[in-house]
Amino acid sequence: MSKLRVMMLVHTTLVPPEDLVSEDDPRMEEYRTEYDIKSALLKLKHDVRVVGVYDDLAPIRRTIEEWKPHIAFNLIEDFAGQGAFDYYVVSYLEMMGMAYTGCNPRGLMLARDKALSKKLLTYHRVLVPDFAVFPKGKKFKASRRLHYPMIVKSLTEEGSVGIAQASYVENEQQLRDRVDLIHEKLGGDAIAEQYIDGRELYVTVVGNAKLDVYPVRELVFRKVDPGLPRMATYKVKWDYDYRERWGIDYQFARNLPVGVAERIPKLCKRIYRILELSGYARLDLRLNSEGRMYVLEANPNPGIADNEDCALSAEKAGLDYPHFIQRILNLGLSARRRAD
Repeated sequence: MSKLRVMMLVHTTLVPPEDLVSEDDPRMEEYRTEYDIKSALLKLKHDVRVVGVYDDLAPIRRTIEEWKPHIAFNLIEDFAGQGAFDYYVVSYLEMMGMAYTGCNPRGLMLARDKALSKKLLTYHRVLVPDFAVFPKGKKFKASRRLHYPMIVKSLTEEGSVGIAQASYVENEQQLRDRVDLIHEKLGGDAIAEQYIDGRELYVTVVGNAKLDVYPVRELVFRKVDPGLPRMATYKVKWDYDYRERWGIDYQFARNLPVGVAERIPKLCKRIYRILELSGYARLDLRLNSEGRMYVLEANPNPGIADNEDCALSAEKAGLDYPHFIQRILNLGLSARRRAD
């Protein structure tokens, strides 16, 4: 394995402090992903330089010209505070002829817009929940073809931002109120989609031309009363104590219905290719009681800290964490070679 110069691109607020070395450090959770990846790269004997990025591309250009990295490990999730602009940074790397990890600009753009991705998948006869978009600044108008209950969320934000128990709406007034809140608090468009009752499955797909699908993870709700919605809210995703209190946990999927385990890899590879993803992604599915699988979201460049679903699925597939990170590096390098 060749020693590489790796430029880690992170948000300016997420550059890991040099004195952050202990798992007991209270700052660790804030920098968990960046710390884990940097540690893995160093363990792999690569040289690492962390570059903080907010609204200026000059630090990237300067590092490329002065240090001549072999590849950029891209952990940027927004640009100038706008999540929808994350593909700008990757487009710049493309223009600079720089190899990078993760998804290409086109895949990022297609997957980021939840409505656009659903339209593309529907065209290719992939099941998605019925949905409607409510643009900010336009008069509210509820679609008659949608059926309650629905889930209301941001059209472009990721990481369950803006999703709470109140996102589950059962009538037009609740829908209007939640749409207004998304417009006001998050400053962007809202999407309402039909609530699909069933099991929530997370599938990690890794690759460019040849794709690997890792073992399926599941979000399990043990203490939620029957009839109440089961959703990956912001608190479910980010609050460990909340999950403990309500018996919510992430685990490997067990006792899937006959044939489902065989269908999932084929479906996920198809989704990955329809949305022109590359590098690595996590696909969020809902499996209803009739065995029908709906695509909730496609997430290019998902979280890959060593305790998150993607890394745990990779480990289950036989890749320990450093080798999973090396696999992502290799995919970025091979994509650049093909482009050249």
